[in-house]
Amino acid sequence: MPEPVDAVEMQAALLRLRRTSGLPVVFGGLLSDARHARIAELNGAQTSALRGLVISAGSGLGGKAIALSRPCAVTDYASSRHISHEYDAAVAAEGLRSVVAVPVVVRRAVRGVLYGALRTPATLGDRTFDAMVAAARDVEQSLAVRDEVRQLLAAGRAQVTDPDAAPGAWEDVREAHRELRALVPRVVDPALRDELLEVCGRLASAGGAKVPAAREVRLAPREVDVVACVAAGATNAAAAQRLGLRPETVKGYLRSAMRKLGAHTRLEAVVAARRAGLLP
Repeated sequence: MPEPVDAVEMQAALLRLRRTSGLPVVFGGLLSDARHARIAELNGAQTSALRGLVISAGSGLGGKAIALSRPCAVTDYASSRHISHEYDAAVAAEGLRSVVAVPVVVRRAVRGVLYGALRTPATLGDRTFDAMVAAARDVEQSLAVRDEVRQLLAAGRAQVTDPDAAPGAWEDVREAHRELRALVPRVVDPALRDELLEVCGRLASAGGAKVPAAREVRLAPREVDVVACVAAGATNAAAAQRLGLRPETVKGYLRSAMRKLGAHTRLEAVVAARRAGLLP
């Protein structure tokens, strides 16, 4: 079943879609299983006829988009011969005529569907299609990041529970920490971001010796991210690419971190960060 945090991503995408496309009605939903999507989010609707509608793969316009895993459109929904008409009553109640449906596809699996519609029969142009596809891509990227976060959180919790369970386990801990830190800025949901940071903190403290509280070192989140990349052997350019920053920005964060850590070299910075419990 779709989670509430996933619905937030759909809501945000629909809001942006209506603004960029000029479409009066946009709506959509995520799949609850391999063949069914529930319309849960609407923007611009005048009735509740579409809310809660369950779309089956192959049925109606959205079901066709799900089954074919590609965008589908009709100029006049009620009279179209290219779709089945299980949902005509709900579509008519909302007064929709020209409709386009775009699937949300993550790693080749359809995860949802977005709709845009007019209340008059008209051919939808390239601008509308481009806006629809861009909105679907936004949802896809958000879901892909969320999937990756869930996997890494599970792995991170396992490492915190038993970091010495396998040979090379500490390298696994450090890699999990680096990957989780890199994902934090890409997570919109504050609760999930807090959960990420909490696991990162537990991974970092699992390494052992932390300096006494009187000598506690505080680094900004991005300074920790940069030092974590340096610990993995990344150059400034590689760290910049991984973190979505400019190389000059990475250099600035690294200089600041080294100053706070009392380090004169990149290696000293990594060692000091680990002693301070900032890295595993």
